[in-house]
Amino acid sequence: MTNDRDARKREAAMAAVAMVEDGMVVGLGTGSTAAFAIDGLIARVRAGLRIVGIPTSERSAKQARDGGIALTDFAHHPRVDLTIDGADEIARDSLDLIKGLGGALLREKIVAAASDRLVIIADEPKLLARLGETVPLPVEIVAFGWETTAARLVKLGARPILRKAPDGAAFHTDGGNLILDCHFGAIADPARLEQDLSATIGVVETGLFIGMATTALVATPGGIVRLDR
Repeated sequence: MTNDRDARKREAAMAAVAMVEDGMVVGLGTGSTAAFAIDGLIARVRAGLRIVGIPTSERSAKQARDGGIALTDFAHHPRVDLTIDGADEIARDSLDLIKGLGGALLREKIVAAASDRLVIIADEPKLLARLGETVPLPVEIVAFGWETTAARLVKLGARPILRKAPDGAAFHTDGGNLILDCHFGAIADPARLEQDLSATIGVVETGLFIGMATTALVATPGGIVRLDR
């Protein structure tokens, strides 16, 4: 089953890679599905495609660099033509997203916000009627006084759990912050929740991506379904 899911993720990734044109500044997402897209871009670069990439994590930067993709930054390219990234959940009607289970949500949102187009690639189980039905909402927070931030999130209806690294220590993002995985259940009003969380002292960024995705390429057993906002 995992192989079937990986094959479908790769199919969605290749459909997004086909949208990349010569001369583009490309945002490089993070996670298992985005890694397939970076592999596809590496193959196209080796075949002559000329692009520069802005990665959303150290992990994606290494993969791209090792494969021969030239990397740049916002000092040299303040706008991104197209970003390809995955998502943990996609709301079918709005294309609002939950992202951040891979731990890169802050950089992912910075790159997404600077992008003319954000193309999300996923397999069918990620496409849902309402966000929060299958995964917790990652919230990136400052390490100092994190317990007080967690208490404030409880008052907003969350059941926050501090994310741990494989060694059992607290997980730290590339920016040195912590992540609280917040269980809300199905989220009735994602835009309102995003506002409330962002206004909470100690919160750096949330995994709610509201109104940011322009296109979702969803791999189903019957082929790629394209959804546009």
